[in-house]
Amino acid sequence: MKSHDAFGKYLLYQYKNLPNKINEIVERDDGFIEGSSYSDRYFEDYPKWSEKEKKAIALARGRVLDIGCGAGRHSLYLQRKGFDVTGIDNSPGAIKVCKLRGLKKTRLLSVEQIGNFKPDSFDTIMMMGNNFGLFGSSRKAKTLLGKLSKITSRHAKIIAENRNPYRTNRKVHLSYHEFNRKRGRLAGQLKLRVIFNKIIGDWFDYLFVSPQEMRKILNGTGWKIKRIISEKSPDYIVVIEKL
Repeated sequence: MKSHDAFGKYLLYQYKNLPNKINEIVERDDGFIEGSSYSDRYFEDYPKWSEKEKKAIALARGRVLDIGCGAGRHSLYLQRKGFDVTGIDNSPGAIKVCKLRGLKKTRLLSVEQIGNFKPDSFDTIMMMGNNFGLFGSSRKAKTLLGKLSKITSRHAKIIAENRNPYRTNRKVHLSYHEFNRKRGRLAGQLKLRVIFNKIIGDWFDYLFVSPQEMRKILNGTGWKIKRIISEKSPDYIVVIEKL
């Protein structure tokens, strides 16, 4: 495993120490550092999921690709339901955890490598856990949505979770929005890295957008928002279908 796979090391450590909760430490490029004590959420079983997650997962159909599968909780649920599901992640540690937990089909791939799949390989794309953010930027999202169009069937759907960055009143986040605007980025385009023990992960972009911003990103890509689940909450889920 690469030494900079802080997220993967973290997941492996958490998996081996369940049910204890291990803080996940994330640093933002303005110096803001936050620790989350909800680390066991990566391993939550279906009964503990939020209602919006339950509604969303029920919409999965056919062959499923879980992008950014993490510890595999969504993939494993669908696998148990009899779905043909493939989990991908760019973290070797995450893929190892998925295999240890029994996920049958995994691939060590980043979201940028989704074009490696053959045309018409999937009917549903899962991007739960705010993983619409893995698109990184509006420009990159448009490119990757084109790749997703090629590897999916005619009536495929994307089920993606994201966070509306404007539903906050914390000054530390509002000032970051302004910091981003000054450098020509969307307010919710984060630059992050994960820290675990002495391992410091690589910087990566992670995109939070409002539903209105998401519609602008989808414009011209051949995809459109069909349904929004929990639009008024900070975290919301969209069902995106082909035009």
